[in-house]
Formats: sequence, structure tokens, C-alpha cells
Amino acid sequence: MHATPLITTLVGALVTAFLLGAVALKLRLPPLLGYLAAGILVGPFTPGFVADGHLAAELAELGVILLMFGVGLHFSIQDLWAVRRIALPGAFAQIAVAIALGCGLGVLLGWSVPQGLLFGMALSVASTVVLLKALEEHDKLETPAGKVAVGWLVSEDLATILALVLIPALAGSAAANLGDSLQAILITLGKVAAFVAVMMLVGQKAIPWMLEKIVYTGSREMFRLGVLATALGVAYGATALFDVSFALGAFFAGTVLAGSPFSHRAAEEAMPLRDAFSVLFFVAAGMLFDPRVLITDTAAVLATLAIIIVGKGLAAWLLMALLRQPRGERWLLAASLAQIGEFSFILANLGLSLQLLPERGHALIMAGAILSILLNPLLFRLALRRAGPPAAAAGAM
Repeated sequence: MHATPLITTLVGALVTAFLLGAVALKLRLPPLLGYLAAGILVGPFTPGFVADGHLAAELAELGVILLMFGVGLHFSIQDLWAVRRIALPGAFAQIAVAIALGCGLGVLLGWSVPQGLLFGMALSVASTVVLLKALEEHDKLETPAGKVAVGWLVSEDLATILALVLIPALAGSAAANLGDSLQAILITLGKVAAFVAVMMLVGQKAIPWMLEKIVYTGSREMFRLGVLATALGVAYGATALFDVSFALGAFFAGTVLAGSPFSHRAAEEAMPLRDAFSVLFFVAAGMLFDPRVLITDTAAVLATLAIIIVGKGLAAWLLMALLRQPRGERWLLAASLAQIGEFSFILANLGLSLQLLPERGHALIMAGAILSILLNPLLFRLALRRAGPPAAAAGAM
């Protein structure tokens, strides 16, 4: 088995994820919990088969690329603009609250302020997968409340993407003074601006043109390969040429395609591969989680969970109240955002790799994610009861 580590890791991860994902579905829980449990099962902290951690991390990077490419394909400036007066101020205010609470807990646990800030940022971002699944299950996706929730989450995603750009720059700046940190940020933003300019001036025309030519051949196989090559090629080129993260490169590749006539078909063709490699991403994240933290660090786990559910949920409810939104929308949004997921894992893994987050912080983020995702269906049902009959569409869109 050691002679074929890639095959062994792929088979072990996917088979275990399939089995535990099926169990989660049977229990009416998000399959995401099964994938995380599969990672714990094949990880180094549990007995039995242990997958290759380095290979799993690289496969997970592919998952991040395709996940971010999918986010970019579904990113709609029009939808965000329609709910901008609620989603934009609400999302950024709620992120600030979560970061402050997370930083406060980090300082109480003896961490530095930068470590606490990164910890809080990871706790501030809800899971797109969990949110969309909950809204679809309860037929709320196309309602005014559902559109606000999606716009709110897109705003959070944009803030997280900005954080993914800036965190490595801050970590890479060896100097401890403000001037060097600002210089590192400006250099990074300059590289990002150059990459965005290339994508807007060249990619926006070249990529749809290439896919159009492939469509005329009538080969579905070549179209699927073209979409995959676009996602991976742009992500890799962004890193190699502009020193931009894979995640950001893939996101912009998706946004470039989002405005083309082939975006819907591209999303359909990319979805199977995206789903498969996203599973590997969650399995790899689970491999880094030591379940013993639930027993050895119970108080900190409960405090983390309180920030995610009570802190974020209450902040969202109060912000919606300040924006004079209907009661039903307040409860629905509060429940929708009272969880964390894929972006939190990306931030946690990045912080761990750059030594900006202690291992204890990573473990607490993983525990908070697993527990909040587990509790979210119950919270959603309670929110629907509190909301009462459907309210009229909000007039402040």
C-alpha cells in the first residue's frame, strides 16, 4: 500500500467519506458532517488506517480551487446589488462583532492579538454549502429573506477572499513595524490589481472565446476539459505569475465565466469534479482535527460554539432589527449564519501553515464547525417557528 500512496489516499478518503456521508444523510444531517468524520477516522489521531497527510493536503488544494471556481461562477453582482442596503453593512458589521469576540477569547486563552484576530475571522464566515442546503430544504431560497441571506454570505465571502490575500502578505513581512507591514500589503494589492486587470482585459474575452470554439465542435468531453483547464490553469497561473493564492485565481476564473453565455453549462460540467474534490478538502480538514479536544478543552470548545451560535446569531438579529427588517427575516438570517464551514477551514489551514494560528486554535475552529453544522438544522427549524407566517417582502431592498 505504501508503493501507491496516492491511490491508497484517494480510495481510503473517498470510500470512507461516501459511507459516513450516507450515514449522515440517513440521520437527516448534512453530508458535510460525514466527510469531516471520515477525515477524523482516517487521520493520525484515531487508530487504524491513516491516509497520507501531505497528499491529502494537495488533493484538498484542488478541492479549494474547484470550490472557489464554483463560487465565482455563481457570483452575481446584480443579486448582491439588489440587497446591498441590508447585506453589505450587515455582513461587515457582523464580521467585526465575530472578530472582536474571537479575539477576546483568544486573548483570554493566552494568544497574541494577531492570532486572536485570525481566530475571530475564521469564526465569522458561515458555510455556503450549509446555508444553501438549509434554504433549499425549506423552500426559502427565492424568498426575500433567502436572497438577503445569500447576499449577506456573498459579502462575507468577499471579505474572506480579501483576508486570504492580505494574511500571507502580513505573515511574510518579517519586520515588526507598521511601515513594513503596509508596504507588504501595498505590494500584495498591486499584484492582485495586476492579476485582476489581466483577467478583465484578456481573460474576459479569451476564455469565453475559447469555450465558444469548443462548443462549436460539439464535443461535450472537450468542453468539460476546457472548463477544468480554465479553473486549474488560471489558478496556477495566478500563483506562478502574480504570487496570488490558488483560491483567488480560481474565484476570478469563475467570475469571468459567470458573465458569458456558457456559465450555466460550465457550472453543470464542473459540478461533479468540484463535488468530488470538495469532499477531499473536507476529509483533509477532518484529518487535522483531534477529537480529544472535546474532552480535554471542553470549556474553550463551548466558548467557541457560543460565539458562533449566540454571538453571530444575536449580532445578525440585532443588525436586521436596526435595519428595520421583518421579524421573520431576522430569525431566518440569525439561524442561517449560526454556523461555520469551508472558508473557516481554509483560513484555519492557512493560519496553521503560516504559524499565525496555534494548533489549539485550529482544533477549536474544527470543533466549532462540526458542532455548529450538527446543530444548524435544529436552529433553522426553531427559527422558522419563531418567524411565524411568511412576512411580506421587505421594501428596503
